Parts: sequence; structure tokens; C-alpha cells
Amino acid sequence: MLVSVIIPVFNRRELCKRALLSVLEQSYDNVETIVVNDGSTDGLNFEDLSKSLGRSDFKFIDLDYNYGVSYARNRGIEKSQGDWIAFLDSDDTWHKDKIKKQIEFINDNSDCRILQTKEIWVRNGVRVNPPKTHEKKSGDLFEVSLKRCMITPSSVMIKKSIFTENGYFNESIPACEDYDMWLRITIDNHVGLVDEFLMTRYGGHLDQLSSSVPVLDKYRIRSMLDLLHNKKLDEIRKKKVQKELIKRCKIVASGAEKRGKLDEYRRYKKIDEEIKVVFDRSH
Repeated sequence: MLVSVIIPVFNRRELCKRALLSVLEQSYDNVETIVVNDGSTDGLNFEDLSKSLGRSDFKFIDLDYNYGVSYARNRGIEKSQGDWIAFLDSDDTWHKDKIKKQIEFINDNSDCRILQTKEIWVRNGVRVNPPKTHEKKSGDLFEVSLKRCMITPSSVMIKKSIFTENGYFNESIPACEDYDMWLRITIDNHVGLVDEFLMTRYGGHLDQLSSSVPVLDKYRIRSMLDLLHNKKLDEIRKKKVQKELIKRCKIVASGAEKRGKLDEYRRYKKIDEEIKVVFDRSH
């Protein structure tokens, strides 16, 4: 079973080497590894990676501009040959049996089309315990995914056909693209879990999207508004989306008002009021 691994990278030359090496050293060897250089300006290139790692058994897609992580992942998916897709962020690493354990899970659970693993968190070089709310779960994750990202891109493995059915990553939003994707997928797909720590997730550096893009809830709101038009969404799930939308809009509107951004305040206040009217009518 061929697994296509996609590593998007922008100006993380040294970190990318660490991430790529963790893929090349996997105990499961039927792997196609694709590095997507998203317009890096730090000298990242195929020759550099090959020479420094002593390995050249990976593909390298060189983009001419920094289009963003969604665009990079999508180009990798388009070029992939595997039936299964696995993503690895350039600042994370896999443990050597990560893919092997996931393949074993898939073989034992033939109906599984998306699965993840548990993860170790490291912040500024120190291992930390994630909050209880972020503990990895399995099964129907749609409702809990409305509140926060419950799937980590670097831990997930996805049947490629899911992207054909649900669309690729949304290239028009600069952040929360994973939140947007997992909502679409979990409408009608249960998520499997390999209950082992098989990857390490690093944080604390300044170039992380979560720390460099302001008011992330704006993009979550946009994702939920789009989701309301998804034909797969039944009435029960639609009400859950509306309820979360009202909550998020209130938060963003309140923050905008405090910062004196009145146009932004009015915009989210209006969305809040319109969704609330629809929500109240359905109850």
C-alpha cells in the first residue's frame, strides 16, 4: 500500500531536514515522499537537502512564490501517486513506526478512511502536557471539531479519494485551513486513532501561523458560513454549526469593539444577528 507523504515548507531549511529525515527513516518503506518548497528564500533546494541528508529518494516541487500552506499541500496531493496521503509540517517529526502502525490499523479496520495518532508536544525545547481538551479522540468528531482542531495535520493519514469527494484545502484563507478541512471531512467520516505517541509536535517559534495571523476566529467563522451550504449537512448538524457561529461572532465582535474597529464590529454583529434569527426559528 503506497503512502504519499507531503511536506510543505517555507523558509525552514534546517527544520525541514529534520522532518524529512524522520520520514526517510520510517520502518514502513512503501512511501513516496514529496517536499513542496513554497517559495522559500533561505536557499532551500533539492541539491542542498540531498547532500546534507545523504539521501535523494524524495520528490521536490519548487514553487516560484510563497502561495501559502494550503496551496503547497494541494500541489502535493495533485502530484501524489499513493492511495493514502499523510502530511508532515516542516517543524514536526515522526517516530520511526508512525506509518507502519497506521497501516496496521487500516488493515484491521477496513472501513477507516482517516486516522491519526497521539502526539508529544514540545514548546521552546521543553516537553509539555497538552490540555485535556486537546486529547486525541476517535469516532464522530464533527461536533467537537466545531470548537477546536481535534486533528493534527502531521499525525493524520487520509484516503486520497476523500479529497475528491470533499475538495482540497481552501487556498483563499491564510490560516485555519485545517479546521476548515476537518469540518468538511468529519460530516460523514469517523476518525480512527492509533493510541500511541508516534509524532512530536514542536511549537513556540515565531513563524507559526497560529502566532503570526491575528484573530483566527475570523477564518473559523468563514469556514462555518461556507459549511452551512454543504449539502451533506443534515439539520441536526446545521443547528450545531449555527450555535457555534453565534458564539464565535459575539467573541470577534466584542474584540473589534474594544479595539475601536467599528466596521468589523458591525460586520460580525450583523452575522451574529442573522444567524440567531435562523437558529431561533428552527427551535
